[in-house]
Amino acid sequence: MKQWKEITHYAGFDWARDHHAVVIVNGQGEIVADFEFKHSLGGWKGFGQKTAAWPDLAVAIETNQGAAVDQLLQGGYTVYPVNPVASESYRKRKAPSGTKTDHVDAWGLADALRMDGHSWKTLQPMDPLTEQLRLLCRDEVSLIEQRTVLINKLQQALVEYYPAALEAFEDWSCPFTWDFIIAFPTPQGLVQAGQRRWQKFLHLHKLWRPETVQKRLGIFAQADQFKASEPITKAKSQLALSLCKLLRTLDQQLDQYRKQIEALFKEHPDHDLFGSLPGAKEVLGPRLLAAIGNAPQRYGTHQVLQCFAGTAPVSYQSGQISKAQMRWACDKFLRHTVHLWADCFRKATLWGQTYYKKKREQGMSHACALRCLGQRLLKILFKMLTDKKPYDGELHARNQQKHGSWVLNLLNENPSSKPCQ
Repeated sequence: MKQWKEITHYAGFDWARDHHAVVIVNGQGEIVADFEFKHSLGGWKGFGQKTAAWPDLAVAIETNQGAAVDQLLQGGYTVYPVNPVASESYRKRKAPSGTKTDHVDAWGLADALRMDGHSWKTLQPMDPLTEQLRLLCRDEVSLIEQRTVLINKLQQALVEYYPAALEAFEDWSCPFTWDFIIAFPTPQGLVQAGQRRWQKFLHLHKLWRPETVQKRLGIFAQADQFKASEPITKAKSQLALSLCKLLRTLDQQLDQYRKQIEALFKEHPDHDLFGSLPGAKEVLGPRLLAAIGNAPQRYGTHQVLQCFAGTAPVSYQSGQISKAQMRWACDKFLRHTVHLWADCFRKATLWGQTYYKKKREQGMSHACALRCLGQRLLKILFKMLTDKKPYDGELHARNQQKHGSWVLNLLNENPSSKPCQ
């Protein structure tokens, strides 16, 4: 990658699924190239040939991931990712009338890079192992979201024709509930199956509990007394059966993803560092590593990392008005991961629970309190990444003592408590 002082030409790259628009300007802002090309082997070869005339070229693009970014990095280009909100402002600077075309978008990015790029950060590619882990974790979350959609559709179908099933089982993310529908797809079929098959199902799936078994057996026996009409039952039972089979297949694929993610995480040099984080364990540890990476220099300071994660608020000040707002422009995957980690951390440590409880007492919502806790945790994690040292609860406690932490003062009110257990 080129240093900023070495760059002589600036390209704005407006990407799309099947084609891309490019505008290149020189140091004086004059357009020296304006073209489009297809996202194909021939298109990218043509892009390389056209840009060969400017070896000291930097590229501004409105994303930091995807196929176009991957091709640019493989080509050795110096890439500057731009936030979509900022990109819109750069376009309006070129076309205040509201005109929007691929040419104007690319031109706005190119000239913004020429004027303001000296303060931007180049896109630093992750090492291959971290990059693979990042993609796997993001795809795993995407599949989990799809599973949630299917579960919601299944529950809605059961509302329409099989209320007894919803009454018997509460958590429909458990695979045994899908097996129940596959084994007994209709209320009539459930009643006809008889008590011996009901008992066999409950024993097979380890659901035989003295406190719940009689209630469930009673529900099964009366399942056909409150039911839908025959047309609805036939149609919706087919839908429910299909959804359960899809969920079963999807769950098997998620198991494969989890095994591969755990294997890569164990191979990673920073496994012990991220694995030492309280509350992270084997699920959130890989996701945090995948979302943040193992190179703190990509961010520069912990404040930049906090902004990327969306835990840092956005300040608004005008005249006598001064307030803070939630930061929406951030890495959504990272924000969601930090939110889950903060929730697990406050359950795993007394310090985290005390911090969270105090924020709640101050009137903050659950999400806001977790965001504040995540802000503190990211500062700790950034220091760990910089020093390449695992989490040390005793060191954390000593630092709190040194800086006079208000959390430590609250903990000291209870002599039997330990700050970071």
